[in-house]
Amino acid sequence: MSAHESMEHAEHVEHASGENRKIALLIAVIALFLALSETLGKGAQTEAIGKNVEAANLWAFFQAKTIRRTVVQAVSDQARLSLGLVGDEAAKAALQKQIEEWQKTAARYRSEPETGEGSEQLSERAKHAEHERDLALARYHHYEIASAAFQIGIVLASATIITGMIALAWISGALALAGLAFTAIGLFAPHSVHLM
Repeated sequence: MSAHESMEHAEHVEHASGENRKIALLIAVIALFLALSETLGKGAQTEAIGKNVEAANLWAFFQAKTIRRTVVQAVSDQARLSLGLVGDEAAKAALQKQIEEWQKTAARYRSEPETGEGSEQLSERAKHAEHERDLALARYHHYEIASAAFQIGIVLASATIITGMIALAWISGALALAGLAFTAIGLFAPHSVHLM
């Protein structure tokens, strides 16, 4: 091998080494973005599960309150119907007082703003938890798409080192940008793009 060929070979190795460093840096940056999107995705998934459990619990409480209210209302209505059959005025007054108490209880089961545990308030709380669950799920789906883009980008950038095809690095960079876009959508506007 001549001195000229040796110098050309050294320059080629140095150029390839410089390119490989750039690709390695690209892989490291994409891996950082992947870690962030995976962390955000796991947080959104955990929140969605928690909000789903909360909504289910609130709907179960709502159903229990509705059943109680229905039973109390039915007993009150039955007592009101039998009110005319009671001959003793003292017994009639006592039954009327009990009917009024049952009516108050039924009204409290329907709406109890002080505690937020009336069926109307429980329904609103459950709907709010469902909305938060849906928001977290929308975020989660965007983070998952972003993670997939980052992972494919890392694979293509790695393939660039092996094959020397710079086009793969450009595609990898484009996928990283797409992943960043999906991460941003998940953070700031998860309902703007409907994936699922």
